Amino acid sequence: MGLLQEFKAFALKGNVVDMAVGVIIGGAFGKIVTSLVNDIIMPPIGNLLGGKNFSDLAVTLKEAQPAVLNEAGEVVTPEVAEVLWKYGAFLQTCLDFLIVAVSVFMMIKVINKLSNLRKKEEAAAAAEPAPAPEPEPTKEEVLLAEIRDLLKEKK
Repeated sequence: MGLLQEFKAFALKGNVVDMAVGVIIGGAFGKIVTSLVNDIIMPPIGNLLGGKNFSDLAVTLKEAQPAVLNEAGEVVTPEVAEVLWKYGAFLQTCLDFLIVAVSVFMMIKVINKLSNLRKKEEAAAAAEPAPAPEPEPTKEEVLLAEIRDLLKEKK
């Protein structure tokens, strides 16, 4: 039972729950950014490049070679795939990173503004003076109150 209770205490800590929420939100935000890059930003860039997909840009370093068969139909030399230097995929990944970085920066900037606004509201609420507590009576006032009470009892 100790291990189960220890795991429960770990899993229910605020930091673990916050991290889980962050991962889930981050995954959803990643999908939004991916769609932004693939569906909104890259089509105009591809159009400027003459209709090419950025990821398709590559330099062929070695042509593909078909397999060589002998007279018996056995493979003498296996087929060799072409070797490509895919600089377009690298550029696409760099652009994706920049877009994600700018998106996260803007999101953090908005969150900070909202947080500062909330802090200002809390500071304004805290700055409002609370009603001052009534001062405690002095010794003279206490003695006078006792004398008054004694005189009331005698009547």
